[in-house]
Amino acid sequence: MPALALLLFIIPVFGLGPGSALVALFLYSLLPIVRNTHAGITGIAPSLQEAAEAIGLPPRARLWRIELPLALPMILAGIKTAAVINVGAATLGALIGAGGYGQPILTGIRLDDTALILEGAIPAALFALGVQWGFERAERAVVPRGLKPR
Repeated sequence: MPALALLLFIIPVFGLGPGSALVALFLYSLLPIVRNTHAGITGIAPSLQEAAEAIGLPPRARLWRIELPLALPMILAGIKTAAVINVGAATLGALIGAGGYGQPILTGIRLDDTALILEGAIPAALFALGVQWGFERAERAVVPRGLKPR
């Protein structure tokens, strides 16, 4: 669903302002996180799940000790994707009165002022790159060495 459409569907329920934008961004981020979590857990080799069951691990222990650690790279990729997408989508929050970097972009578009557009677009782009970089560093710190892609 396009971010702008989601914002417009949220307005009748939550009204205009930052609250609506936050709810929309939260809902918008669920798909990549849930999709990657599902892919990570279902992508675990059946032999590993059978081995965990064979040694007598209860279902909750299998989830916390085997499945989630193995799925962690995929889960973090979904969170990283959602975070970077939300930085860009947050600029649309200015359309419903949430302000932020979208405000100078919209004002610049209305006034046909490229400098004003860039005043909002450049920090938003740099912030998205910073979020991407931050998540990559966090991923290196959190994911066990044996599960990191080579």
